[in-house]
Amino acid sequence: MRIAIFADIHGKILLPFKLVDLYQKETGKSIDLILQCGDIGAFPDLNNLDKATLRHAKNNRDELGFYDDFKTENKEIRAFLEQLNLNMICVRGNHEDHDFLNNLEAKYINESRFPIDIYKRVFVCKTGEIQNFKTENQNLTFVGIGRIGDRKNRTHQQFIQPYEQEKIQKLLKTNEDFDFLITHDKDDSSQRGYGSEAIRKVLDNVIFKYHFYGHTGEPFNVELDDNRITMNCKIKELEFDNTGILPKGCMIILEKKTTGDFKMEVVGQELTNRLQQWNWKIW
Repeated sequence: MRIAIFADIHGKILLPFKLVDLYQKETGKSIDLILQCGDIGAFPDLNNLDKATLRHAKNNRDELGFYDDFKTENKEIRAFLEQLNLNMICVRGNHEDHDFLNNLEAKYINESRFPIDIYKRVFVCKTGEIQNFKTENQNLTFVGIGRIGDRKNRTHQQFIQPYEQEKIQKLLKTNEDFDFLITHDKDDSSQRGYGSEAIRKVLDNVIFKYHFYGHTGEPFNVELDDNRITMNCKIKELEFDNTGILPKGCMIILEKKTTGDFKMEVVGQELTNRLQQWNWKIW
């Protein structure tokens, strides 16, 4: 089983799918699932754009990719996604239309994740709920924690909400081990002054092999967590630089062997550079 992992796509919903399609064609290796670490840019109503998204959208229409391509059907996109036949499972970031996501989450009350797009290919997992993904021969177990942490107990919806904190508290009592944790924010390690205390508590009390996150703007990095068990992996944001290319560490492939062991691949820029800011939509 192979999973492609991205972070912070900010409206470029189609780009991870196109990168995975290119990877499969270039390497001959199949991908079973796409995971995404928040800041999807899920804004189906342009009146609800937050200030940061509105500011960036004035210079880059890619920020509005959910509204342009995933709110109403585009036949070419539907055909591409059906041919690719892959889903993307995300956590919420701090740049989303949370009212829109709240309404969908309430609608799918008995599900651990819910679709948010017209094609039913993009899913958001509920914070703190156990996620399962199965292929014919393997099962993947993971947990997502969306939004960001806050030390000032503010109630804005970009921050982890009280009902999500309750789910996280229940998760802390589980005796299960999981393959990985997907979050938007990073953990609140000592003396850092930012990050999510909830994520830190989860990493200290629940066993995960990997923790993937985005949000911070830091470079791609892999290091052993303070719990001495989990490998923390900062995925580089899927953002084009001022030369129009994607950064190192923005696309990770994680392969789960039949033994249960994992192998991580950082997809090289010789592949990701094929999709650049001015050509990726028409590739």
